[in-house]
Amino acid sequence: MAPEKSAEAVGLLRTFERRFLAARALRSFPWQSLEEKLRDSSDAELLLDILQKTVRHPLCVKHPPSGKYVRGFLSELIRKHEAVHAEPLDELYEALAEVLTTEESSQGHRSYLLPSGDALTLRESSAIVSHGTTGLVTWDAALYLAEWAIENPAAFASRTVLELGSGAGFTGLAICKECRPRAYIFSDCHSRVLEQLQGNILLNGLSPEPPPPPGHSPPGSEKPTVTVAQLDWDLVTGPQLSAFQPDTVIAADVLYCPETIRALVRVLRALSAGPEGRRAPDAFVAFTVRNPETSRQFTAELAQAGIRWEAVPRHGQKLFPYDEHAEMAILKLTLPAPQTHMET
Repeated sequence: MAPEKSAEAVGLLRTFERRFLAARALRSFPWQSLEEKLRDSSDAELLLDILQKTVRHPLCVKHPPSGKYVRGFLSELIRKHEAVHAEPLDELYEALAEVLTTEESSQGHRSYLLPSGDALTLRESSAIVSHGTTGLVTWDAALYLAEWAIENPAAFASRTVLELGSGAGFTGLAICKECRPRAYIFSDCHSRVLEQLQGNILLNGLSPEPPPPPGHSPPGSEKPTVTVAQLDWDLVTGPQLSAFQPDTVIAADVLYCPETIRALVRVLRALSAGPEGRRAPDAFVAFTVRNPETSRQFTAELAQAGIRWEAVPRHGQKLFPYDEHAEMAILKLTLPAPQTHMET
């Protein structure tokens, strides 16, 4: 194989590996490039390499995606092979036979490779909406915000971070593994989301602990102190929020409807309440721009609450697989100076 073609094959393998580990939609894979590559090759070595980087990958063996997803992937791989090769490839059919015997589940794993060489694995629902919530899956803005965080670790290093609407936990776990925060508070309101979130934190080698008392500074450690909190944005009070004493506040893909936006802005405004002399936390909100009107409503609500904002420039690295054509945004918010009282 020529050197330039070898480089193409390496890039193709990397794309298949990362998209399969993350259980991305099968239509997003470079199937046409694979078929062209197979037509140029006289053997099935590339397909065997793809099998090792996907279905046979150690991460997938230990934490497999849903059986339905693996079956669909292998079926498509077999179709591409049969389109250009007369002889069947036994390894592909053996892998398909194995997954055909697995018990079907409503959940599966998604894994992501981090720059440090570590991996992040989540157990998620196979459906976008499950148990009456969308919080059981990872949304693209969470991946985008995690990329930005990894590129800008100073915003999180040695800080206490509060995440609003943590969902499956991807962004927070990436920050905990790559950005060395002092403490990290995951939060959500749905009981099923919180249950799954707790499991994902444990799956990645972290142990949720009760919130530390106000003013307590955890001892130095390689791992941050991790807390999971149930926060209902419509009910939480200023004192409850200020007790977390966050230095940085983040949220990803939480702008769904006017009611949610107003509740989020109320929480952000409440975070400015706290002990006199304590600076307001830095805040970052990431979202996919699906409807420009939703973005305009968010910025209008911020202005009415006295919260200034600026768009964060797009970052340069693409670490995780998500829709390249989606418009992503991160807003850096300047919360009002701390006040002694707030409405509850």
